[in-house]
Amino acid sequence: MKKLLLLFIAFTTVGILSLNVTAKDIIPTRVVLNQANTIGMYQVSGDVTIYKEPNEDSLKLYRIRWSEDEFFPEEIGADKFFTVFLPKKSLALVGVTDMTDDWVEIIYDNSTDKTGWIKIDDPFKFMTWVNFYSTYGKKYGLTMLKSCPEFCKDIKATTEDNSKTISTINYPKKINLNVIRGNWALVSVLDMDKTPKTGYIRWRSNDGIRYFFPDLK
Repeated sequence: MKKLLLLFIAFTTVGILSLNVTAKDIIPTRVVLNQANTIGMYQVSGDVTIYKEPNEDSLKLYRIRWSEDEFFPEEIGADKFFTVFLPKKSLALVGVTDMTDDWVEIIYDNSTDKTGWIKIDDPFKFMTWVNFYSTYGKKYGLTMLKSCPEFCKDIKATTEDNSKTISTINYPKKINLNVIRGNWALVSVLDMDKTPKTGYIRWRSNDGIRYFFPDLK
């Protein structure tokens, strides 16, 4: 009886651990250099087929099926597939590298940058980076990604790299996004010293490397 009880506890624990691994939130926390060429994100449904080319007669690379608690196939996995996965906020987003009227090219494996095409089932599911930041950055504020350059902490007077630095982000409690202007963001920062600071920060580089991200957690 004790052995059966121990086996039951072991299997239950493994099941719980597996569920937590699969269902955990996924959100960028570090600067990612190799995904600068993405143009935005697409909200994927729970069952999508990835094609080699934007044509239903082309080679089928994978059929992806997922729910809040499961993801198939295992060799890809949710961590590699999603750019943002927050079930409680109904966000299941993948990076987009190209698109046509009916198709989006997505990164389906973030560890290898492998791409494929999925058929668009709703054009409103695609968001450019600017639209994504304008929507979710304004709602939740921004967070500074780890390993971003030191100059990202500089708050500028205008949207120019050589403009005057009017303040610096030190230990931010809140970075409110007011507006996106190109690669710059007008923000209001509340630091640990409770001194409000307003000005422009570089939210991404000229070649698309993102230094900040909407604070979705």
